[in-house]
Amino acid sequence: MNLINLDIRMLRSLMSVVETGSITETARRLGRTQPAITLQLQRLEELTGKAIFIHEGRRLFLTAEGETVLSYARSILGFHDELLSQLASPDIEGHVVLGTPDLYAAFMLPAILKIFRKAFPRVQLELNCSLSTPLVGCVKRGEVDIALVTRMNDFTGGQVVRQEQLIWMTGEQSTAYNEKPIPLALLPPGNLLRDHAIEQLEAARLRWRIACVSQSVSGLQAAAFAGMAVTVLGRSALVRNMREIGAPEGLPPLPKVDLLLYKSPHATSKAASALHDYLAHYLNLDDELLLGKELPLSMDDADRSPSGHTGTKPGPGPRGFERGGDAHNQVLVEPRRDNLKPDREPVRVEPAGNRRGRQPGQIYRPRERRPA
Repeated sequence: MNLINLDIRMLRSLMSVVETGSITETARRLGRTQPAITLQLQRLEELTGKAIFIHEGRRLFLTAEGETVLSYARSILGFHDELLSQLASPDIEGHVVLGTPDLYAAFMLPAILKIFRKAFPRVQLELNCSLSTPLVGCVKRGEVDIALVTRMNDFTGGQVVRQEQLIWMTGEQSTAYNEKPIPLALLPPGNLLRDHAIEQLEAARLRWRIACVSQSVSGLQAAAFAGMAVTVLGRSALVRNMREIGAPEGLPPLPKVDLLLYKSPHATSKAASALHDYLAHYLNLDDELLLGKELPLSMDDADRSPSGHTGTKPGPGPRGFERGGDAHNQVLVEPRRDNLKPDREPVRVEPAGNRRGRQPGQIYRPRERRPA
C-alpha cells in the first residue's frame, strides 16, 4: 500500500472554503492567494484520488467522499492545533507590541495570530498599524517589539521572510485604466509601492495623475471601488469586487517586494521571542504548490471539479455553495485566468532613488527621448 501525505494546509483550506463558501474569503483569512487555495484543493483531490467537489449549474457541492474528507479534516486539524498548544509553553506570559502596515494586518496575519494566541493564551498582543518607515524607527527605539514591514531601499537589518507580488488592481466594473492620464490611488511619497508604480509607468511612457493619496489600504480600496482610480497593492490584498489588471489593459509589469521581520534589541522577553519565531516560521511557508504549476481551467473545465473529475450529485443533504452573480462566490468555481498564472520567478528590486513628492492632481507627461 502506497502511503500518501496530506498537507495540513490543504485540509485547512478545505475547511475554510466550506465554512465561508468562497475561495476569495479563504485566501484572505489564510494569507494566501486565490490560485494557491484553488491549487491546494486540486492537489487534495489528486492525492486522495477522489472528487471532493462537483459542479451543478451555478452551485458547487461536496461529494459523499468530500464530506468524508471534511469530517476527518476537522478531527485532524483539531488534534494538530491541540498538539501545538500542548507543546507550546502556556506559562509564557507578557505584553508584546507588533507593528505592521494595515495591508499585512488585514490580509496576511490574522490566521497566524489566531494560531499564536491559541498556543500562548497568556501573551497579550498589541497591534500597531503604521507605515513601514516609521515602524522601523519604532523598533530601533524599543517602542515596538516586533515589526513586519516592506523593505525600503534604505532599510538595513531585518530578516526576509516572504516576497509579495505587486499588482495593479481596480474595481470590478472600473475602466479607470482607460483614462488619459491614468488616475492613481497611492500611498504617500516615500513608499516603495508608490515608487514602483510611478517608475514603471514612466518607463512605459504612460501619462498618470494622482487621484487619491492614503496612508491606509482602505482609502486606496475606496478609490478603486468607486472607479476613481487604479491602485498598486500586494496580490494578497485582492478582495471581492476588485480585479487584477495588467498587460491586457496596457499596464506594465510590477516587481515583487521583500517583507522584513524585525525584532527590537530591547525585546528580550520569551513572549516576544515566541511571536517572532511564529511569524518567521509561518510567513516562510511559501505556496510551493504554485511552483511550476498552473491550474488548467477553461470554460469547459468549469463544469468539472478542480482535479477534472466528474461526479454525481450526492445523496440527501448535499452541501452547496451559491455562485449566482456574487463575485465573492463566483471565484469559488471560476477563478479569473489572470489570477491563475502568478509569476514565480524572482524579480530583483532596483533602487528607486530619491523622488520628489508629487501633489494630488499633478500630471506626468513623458519627456521626449534624446537620441542615443
